[in-house]
Amino acid sequence: MASAGKKIERPVMDNPFLNIKVNPDGSVKRDPETRNPANPDPNVAGAVLSKDLPLDANKKTWLRLYIPRQVEIPSSSSKLPVIIYYHGGGFVFCNADSAVYDVFCKGLVEKVGVMVISLDYRLAPEHRLPAAYEDAMDGLYWIKSVKDEWLSQYADLSNCFLCGTSAGGNLAYHAGLMAAAAAMKLRPVKINGLILHHPYFSGTKRTESEENLKNDPLLPLYSIDQMFDLSLPEGADHDHEYCNPLVNGGSKNIDLMKAMGWRVLVTGCFDDPLMDAGLECAKMLEGKGMQTVKFFSDGYHGMEVFDASMSGPLYDFIKDFVQCRSNE
Repeated sequence: MASAGKKIERPVMDNPFLNIKVNPDGSVKRDPETRNPANPDPNVAGAVLSKDLPLDANKKTWLRLYIPRQVEIPSSSSKLPVIIYYHGGGFVFCNADSAVYDVFCKGLVEKVGVMVISLDYRLAPEHRLPAAYEDAMDGLYWIKSVKDEWLSQYADLSNCFLCGTSAGGNLAYHAGLMAAAAAMKLRPVKINGLILHHPYFSGTKRTESEENLKNDPLLPLYSIDQMFDLSLPEGADHDHEYCNPLVNGGSKNIDLMKAMGWRVLVTGCFDDPLMDAGLECAKMLEGKGMQTVKFFSDGYHGMEVFDASMSGPLYDFIKDFVQCRSNE
């Protein structure tokens, strides 16, 4: 874990978390955002190729697949590790093709040396949790069964990691709990670990970082609370298991993860109100005997997504984490 140093300035940007407007019908007003199209054409410039494929037409869910442009068709023993990625946005905002998340996924492919599959899941409050978790499981079964040439040629399905940023980190954790219980059914997809990037957890008892950073300009405490109020099941408080992973000492499915040798990487930044909740989750996992690695550094919530120039150290750490698993 890195030590705290000078304060890193946040970039100026539109921030949907500061002014959440709920419509009379219970939906949320979402302002237009920059969204990047897929780039499947090898003749178009770029280090990474991507393409979109449907997941469930009824749910309007879909996936964006990424591979390195220069990748050669590997042998079965040298295929790419797979990162299944879940975007952030408090379960209320953003999509898999949101520009900041598209750029972040391209960086994972280029700098970590993996294939990425990014899920566009249903958003709250129109679709409250566990809808997003169920979409994540749909995605894993899709990966198991689909006959896509990129998957068959490049993906090492025996070496998969669930990864997400902010709400996506929460999603990766809960999808991991569900996937651990369904491990036999998911074969040949084999998950080897979780990468929780600035995970979105909270609880009724305030952490020190929430109190100290309650007026954070990017993610103030009231917006953390409001997005959980909009995404949790109706009537649930913030000690619901979907919000607080420490409830009842943690899920029993953690024992299944441990038995299968999963590892967990928890990352965060010192100027993030969610930092302590991420650390408490990591501590809980360690207490249950999970192989847990922490990477905390100077910066603010979602820093490496919002400012690509700050992402290098994180990509390096994720690469070491994935390669460690690959070499065991």
